[in-house]
Formats: sequence, C-alpha cells, structure tokens
Amino acid sequence: MNIRIKYFGLLTEVTGCSEEILEFHGVTVDELLNELYKKHSLLENNDFQIAQNQELVNLNEQINGTEIALLPPFSGG
Repeated sequence: MNIRIKYFGLLTEVTGCSEEILEFHGVTVDELLNELYKKHSLLENNDFQIAQNQELVNLNEQINGTEIALLPPFSGG
C-alpha cells in the first residue's frame, strides 16, 4: 500500500523533504518506522510522535490509514 508520510519541524531538515509517498508492505507502525530509518538513518537520533490520520498512535498499532505524520516535540508558552 502507498502511504503519505509527512514530516514537520526539524524532521524536514533531517529527511530533506516535508512529505513523501512510501510503498509499505508491513503491518505495524513499528515496521513502518524501521523502513523509514533505513531510508533516513538520521531519524533514529530524533524524538518525535507519530500520528495516523491525524490521531496519535503507538508503535504496536496497525497501519490502517494512508497518512502518517511524524511530529517533533512542540514548545510554546
């Protein structure tokens, strides 16, 4: 399945893009991250949360949508 991956904040600099389409044949968010780490090795050195179809998910959840967003920590006041 094709999944749209969106990167925000510092992660756009790490990956060199703000979004991309990835052909993914796995099942879980963790498997997807492993594919992304192979493609963008510097991602492993960054802290971020993962949203699937605009809802935060954990690593064990199944991929059931077509949009994944990697969200760096937000700061504000």
